[in-house]
Amino acid sequence: MDRTGNKWWTLVAVCLGTFMLLLDITIVNVALPDIQRALHASFSGLQWVVDAYALTLAALLLTAGSLADLYGRRRLYLIGLVLFTLASLLCGLAATTLMLQLSRALQGVGGAIMFAVSLALLADAFRGRDRGTAFGIWGAITGLAVAIGPLLGGVLTSGLSWRWIFFVNLPIGVLAVVIAVMKVAESRAPYATRPDWPGFVLFTVALSCLVYALIESNERSFSDHVVLGCLAAAAVLLGAFVAVELYGQHPMFDLNLFRLPTFAGGSVAAFGLSASIFSMLLYLVLYLQDVLGYSALATGVRLLVLSGGILLTSTVAGRLSSRVPVRLLIGPGLIAVGVGLLLMRGLNATSSWTHLVPGLIVCGAGVGMVNPPLASTAVGVVPPQRAGMASGINSTFRQVGIATGIALLGTLFSSKVSDEVLSHVTAVPALSGEGPQIATAVKSGNVAHTIAQLPDNLRQTVGRITTTAFTAGLNTILLVAAIIALAAGVISLAAIRSKDFARQETPT
Repeated sequence: MDRTGNKWWTLVAVCLGTFMLLLDITIVNVALPDIQRALHASFSGLQWVVDAYALTLAALLLTAGSLADLYGRRRLYLIGLVLFTLASLLCGLAATTLMLQLSRALQGVGGAIMFAVSLALLADAFRGRDRGTAFGIWGAITGLAVAIGPLLGGVLTSGLSWRWIFFVNLPIGVLAVVIAVMKVAESRAPYATRPDWPGFVLFTVALSCLVYALIESNERSFSDHVVLGCLAAAAVLLGAFVAVELYGQHPMFDLNLFRLPTFAGGSVAAFGLSASIFSMLLYLVLYLQDVLGYSALATGVRLLVLSGGILLTSTVAGRLSSRVPVRLLIGPGLIAVGVGLLLMRGLNATSSWTHLVPGLIVCGAGVGMVNPPLASTAVGVVPPQRAGMASGINSTFRQVGIATGIALLGTLFSSKVSDEVLSHVTAVPALSGEGPQIATAVKSGNVAHTIAQLPDNLRQTVGRITTTAFTAGLNTILLVAAIIALAAGVISLAAIRSKDFARQETPT
């Protein structure tokens, strides 16, 4: 093994890459309305801008880790950095929605490789007390990236263009590549196994079919033969995936890990957190910009209420996690997220953004309670040789939660908005036949343009109808997201057990 690298420069290279890929999870949200208008994207097209990244990230995480163990962690990390940086350039240059979606998928490939390898690079470079310091710094960087993403996205989008939320990655990526080439040591796992290619293909295609079916049901319906076919294919492929993982020689998902209640509870918590509050961010941003008329920067500033709460509570939770059973942080934290989402409900045509503040504060506190202990729960209940897979599975559940959460909430939102618009339009004879066009305008962010084309005597009426429909749709998915968070909280509270941690710490 090459030991010529410098451990602190390794930390810098890893933190730069991690900062960049996590920043892109949150920075994009506040720019989506501008992207929608610039590229004339449909509502489902906008969902794919987020989900293309989450899907490839979820699908490749575990396979990327196996490849890094086999061919070299620094080599794979460099490949991930180059792919992510190149994809960021392509995203910034995108002239069509499809080009942006494909570029985002390529970003997800690079991001999966970087995320899968980053902790392994740090674990190999650091020993003893320095390892704790390195992981602490890395954890702080991840929290900072998630917290400042909405604000930085707002600054770049309002001050320059939405394209700069991607161009900002270029100097960071180039710097990280230079440092990794010059200062990071190569390392491999001593007993690396070949990747589970059948499992990877089955999991990727099954997840893609599921998300595609959920998003396409916006434009079609759940009774459409394409949607039903994709759902059936997803079910069959997931069944085949489970069989391959149970009987394969080198499974990427060791399903035996789920026999540990604490591991299963941690996975449910990871999925629930992403499928609830983090999936809701897209729709809250659309509300703040498309309905309330705030700029991207003003939206980012208002979302600081959420990210500030996450940062403050994370610090406290990190200290408590060594003294308090983690289930008493993770379970109540998710329940707090559910309560916060319920507090945001009750929106109507006259509501202001301050209606969201109590719920955002409670959600931020809940997320801050969950994140620090959740990171250690997956790896704390398994033997050291399985820690990489355990961490990868937990991260995969986070990304699957984002992908399916956005798709499911979008379907429900779209259906509710269309129903509300059509029911209100029928009461206005002058708008006969305009219902579908108005509903599409609400979902695609073109309400102002649609209203401007109407006669003066109808503009106020249509404005009230569209705002009422949007807030009704938002209230519906806030309830669904709250149910997901509350259910995940209750399951986590019941499943996560302190004795599972103690068993792994006992020498054999």
